[in-house]
Amino acid sequence: MLKKEEILLLVYFILVIFFLAGFTVIFFITYQRRKNKILQEKFEAEQKFKEELSNARVEIQEETLKNVSWELHDNIGQLLSVASMQMKILDRKIEEENQTEFKEVQTLVKDSLEEVRALSRSLNNEVIDDKGLEASVQNEIDRFNRLEVLEASLVIEGEKSFVKPEYKIILFRILQEFFSNVIKHSGATTLKVKFRYSPEYLEITAVDNGKGYELEKAKKGAGLLNMESRAKMINADFSLESSVNKGTSLYLCCPTNTKLYEPVDHHR
Repeated sequence: MLKKEEILLLVYFILVIFFLAGFTVIFFITYQRRKNKILQEKFEAEQKFKEELSNARVEIQEETLKNVSWELHDNIGQLLSVASMQMKILDRKIEEENQTEFKEVQTLVKDSLEEVRALSRSLNNEVIDDKGLEASVQNEIDRFNRLEVLEASLVIEGEKSFVKPEYKIILFRILQEFFSNVIKHSGATTLKVKFRYSPEYLEITAVDNGKGYELEKAKKGAGLLNMESRAKMINADFSLESSVNKGTSLYLCCPTNTKLYEPVDHHR
């Protein structure tokens, strides 16, 4: 039989072991929580930094595009306007045999002025905000049709719901990037764009009938990265589908806010 002192000593050691084990467990849990909190804070700080960096980059890009828009409108646009007016004055002095060629040049200057003005509007985010997303996209569609680079169309379905102004600009820039790729690389003859409104979201699809490409190669390009990063900024779903000889399609789904409903320009 163990003596009373030995039993007490054994109990004491057992209690000390339990205490140390409990302390170790509590310390480990506290350490893990603190570590996880630090990692979470670090992750959130990195995400915030990336978001601020993306916002700053977009702001710089928009400011640059706005300056280019002003330069086109104020300089090149004014020069073409003056040229157009001077040609109207000269019209009376041109001999009959040269009238055909003169009219062709006059039409070319007029068309160039219209294109400069249309391009200026598409580059200026203030104009996009003022005219609206649909009108700005329609401006691009009309420009493509005038240039006869392809046959483009825009269809709007559903009752228009509110989209934040900054979201409109970003959505338009994504579509501009897609349009630019269609014109430059696809060899398409048709481009179909559709807006479908619902109370919760705005769905945008854009489809061409071009030669398509391998998406793995496209993922390495800056264009796709720009579109994806812009879509993330406004929490929009984004996907791009393409295959060789089967064209390319863009899909965007952007949340809308029905509490801030715009009562004008209803489309069905």
